Amino acid sequence: FRPHGPPAMNYVLTLVADRAATTLDAATVAEIADATGAGPAETLSPGEAVDLPCPAPPPPAAIAAILGARPIDVFCLPVAGRRKRLLAADMDSTIITCEVIDELAAEAGIGAEIAAITARSMAGEIDFATALRDRVARLRDTRLTALDRVAARLRCTEGARELIATMRAHGAVTALISGGFTFFTARIAECLGFSAHFANRLQDDGQVLTGTVTEPVLDRDAKERILRELAQRHAIPLAETMAIGDGANDLAMLATAGLGIAFRAKPLVADAARARIIHGTLRAALFAQGYRLSEFRE
Repeated sequence: FRPHGPPAMNYVLTLVADRAATTLDAATVAEIADATGAGPAETLSPGEAVDLPCPAPPPPAAIAAILGARPIDVFCLPVAGRRKRLLAADMDSTIITCEVIDELAAEAGIGAEIAAITARSMAGEIDFATALRDRVARLRDTRLTALDRVAARLRCTEGARELIATMRAHGAVTALISGGFTFFTARIAECLGFSAHFANRLQDDGQVLTGTVTEPVLDRDAKERILRELAQRHAIPLAETMAIGDGANDLAMLATAGLGIAFRAKPLVADAARARIIHGTLRAALFAQGYRLSEFRE
């Protein structure tokens, strides 16, 4: 006779509230724990994030029925290898709050025209590389001073600085991998402390844009390739990597990483990703890895 002990808690369910809109109260946590057979809750940030150890991933419908429309993000990850050693992050509408090419187009007086192409590209309706070449061609003769004006008004997404600083403080490699442009990734990478940055290079004649980019275009396949190369270079198994992005050109990178997070993403991307930040900030990507608020860095 071998007595059956309690089930092994090989997974952890993490709840992260949008702290600007709601509070993660004890009653809700207890109800979810009861419905999922989870163990005692561990607070990561009071009223904002908790961990619930569980024996297996619970049915999402059961949690959704309890949370309803409350702005609370849910993650369920294996306990083993939860903290990642490499972060690959998209830039536009992920690490920063806008699409840079749309901002450049606004400077050129063709904002609506370019934004419509950008939206279709990010939704996966048209090929990214083709759409990029088309949009850049329409920016021909835009003065280089416009790039400086756009760079000056870029704003980082809430939680971006904490995400990068905290992961780097705990030994992770952090890379900005963008389908945008090196003129901007260089500035954002330096500002936030990324280990490296990769993007497309706009061509110019010293005064204005020529309407071309250096080939080959850094597209969906290139993002995934760079993730793999970085992991190999730093001897990090893919299972110990994390990618985060919002557009269709991030899909391959999100699928390849050990943890792929869709951040306030287009429907195509949100549906395909294994993890999603729908309501919260980029802080949620830290809570999903089990970081406590006391471990955050800026």
